[in-house]
Amino acid sequence: MPGAVTSLSITMLDAASVREVLPMVACSDAMVVAMRGTSDGSIAMPLRTVLPLADGSGSFLVMPGAVPPRIYGAKLVGLHPGNPAQGRPAVQGFVMLFDHASGAPLALLDGGEITALRTAAASGLATRELARPDAVTLGLLGCGVQAAAHLEAVRCVRDIREVRVWGRNCASAREFASRHGAAASGTRIVAVAAAEEAAACDIVCVVTGAQEPVIHGAWLAPGAHVNLVGAYTATTREADSALIANARVYVDSRASAASEAGDLLIPLRQGAIGAGHVVGELGEVLLGRVPGRGSDREITVYKSLGLVAQDLVAAEHALQRHRELGGA
Repeated sequence: MPGAVTSLSITMLDAASVREVLPMVACSDAMVVAMRGTSDGSIAMPLRTVLPLADGSGSFLVMPGAVPPRIYGAKLVGLHPGNPAQGRPAVQGFVMLFDHASGAPLALLDGGEITALRTAAASGLATRELARPDAVTLGLLGCGVQAAAHLEAVRCVRDIREVRVWGRNCASAREFASRHGAAASGTRIVAVAAAEEAAACDIVCVVTGAQEPVIHGAWLAPGAHVNLVGAYTATTREADSALIANARVYVDSRASAASEAGDLLIPLRQGAIGAGHVVGELGEVLLGRVPGRGSDREITVYKSLGLVAQDLVAAEHALQRHRELGGA
């Protein structure tokens, strides 16, 4: 297989190989396992360590976890927000897997590709569970790697007829619409000049990495579902407080959200929401422990921070599929 080599009994899968063995539908199935395991406690994972680099160019993230009885491991990645402007991925690094019984190292997989796939697949799963069944329009705020992955993930779970994409760089949004429109049979993809236009959809994915709100609650249509993906620290957010206050909010992990989700922590500090505003974890919805959407007019929000459980389960699935296809 292209890009797959074996050294010292460790399988190594580059980005192309990961994409080959882990299509979005398969990754979505893996996210069911990851989110259930997160919420029932069967997957062990401490809060991640984030080390800001001294020059301010990025951060180094270390995320260990264990999925007994099969594997444990860690994701180690650098996050450099300025990279895309230079033609490089913002997330670079790897996911490493070990055998749970023996401790033998099993595999190194491209961390950027695993991150892109599992983040979008988890949002797709949240969309499947929380968006209205008749949702047909998708708004994308952001037009980078995650926008493309979220377009694919949402189209796996809803019959999307129109996509409106907005970016702070209008030319990038137009290029995105042109590039993906040709491949999205049955779906019209258009670039829009204002974020409000993208926000006025049945499903909205916010994947900008913004420091301050780029989407406001007043822009949303009744019954919308919103995936908030880009902000990942306690002091940054993509949504304003009104959006959060007026929505039914779900998270990937209560513990992570309480430590890192600026989209929720800032409204909490402002007094716009109370400590119990989060309805539950996505895994709790899957387990039947908390209810999902309550009505067709309700606004639902899934706040994603990303979990090593998602990385490890996705990576293990990719490794198993690689071996099934004859890889070492």
